[in-house]
Amino acid sequence: MPSTLTEMAVSLWKSLLQTTKERMLQPRRTLLYNGAHGYEEELIKKKLAQFAGGSINLSKDDSGIGILTLNNPKLMNAFTGTMMLELQERVTELENWNDGKGLIIYGAGNTFCSGSDLNAVKAISNSQDGMNMCMFMQNTLTRLMRLPLIVVALVQGKALGGGAELTTACDFRLMTPGSEIRFVHKHMGLVPGWGGAARLVRIVGSGAALQLLSGALKVDPERALHLGLSEGTLSSSDATGALEEARAWLSQYTEGPASIIQAAKKVVTVGRELPLEAALRTEKDIFGTVWGGPANLQALARKAKHK
Repeated sequence: MPSTLTEMAVSLWKSLLQTTKERMLQPRRTLLYNGAHGYEEELIKKKLAQFAGGSINLSKDDSGIGILTLNNPKLMNAFTGTMMLELQERVTELENWNDGKGLIIYGAGNTFCSGSDLNAVKAISNSQDGMNMCMFMQNTLTRLMRLPLIVVALVQGKALGGGAELTTACDFRLMTPGSEIRFVHKHMGLVPGWGGAARLVRIVGSGAALQLLSGALKVDPERALHLGLSEGTLSSSDATGALEEARAWLSQYTEGPASIIQAAKKVVTVGRELPLEAALRTEKDIFGTVWGGPANLQALARKAKHK
């Protein structure tokens, strides 16, 4: 009997790893939560749709760089219900962007995002709605994090609460002079619910994450650099200049074919999220999608390896 149970456990574990690997190779199908978790997506989408205002705008250029704009400057780009729904739609669009390489997320009006619109928060303050909203945003931000694009948060002004959480779903963060990232949840009697705490621990470590959450500490550009929360402080404070600087910074990592940039992001994602052996096998599968491909053959023809 013990050996049978062991075999069953091993079989279940292998099945779980295979399912996870398939999700990594096809990120558009990845969902953390479904009906089995008590998640009622259609219900929460109907409720979120009642709280309109602002927009999430996406532009894509021929170089493979997208710009995702949080556009609700009257409320410091706080997420209304319809903005949460639009973010999900924009992520779906980006998952299907075969020519994409990189994405910059920034806020209109020279500030990043102040979290959730309090009008929506008050209206869905019961436990069931709150949990559904939490699962909705975790699903969306996890899909954002797993996009096969290099994603940069351009932090101008303030990134507070849910806005701070959004920055952690990006691969990199760039900050402008005078900007700040601050997890203010404790002042609302809360902890992060959009996945920000789990991601923050992986970025700065558990000790620093606990300090930032329990102290609701203001993280300026200098402190963010010290913690490893930011990759750099830009020289421009105005929106146009900062966005051009962010584009230039990102471009050093997005040169080359989209297929290779996307494959690079995928192998890093599986390396971060899967156990080592499963990550190695998935890396092999991703390698197989580019070996002998157009970019590989062209590089061989140029003998580019040693140049």
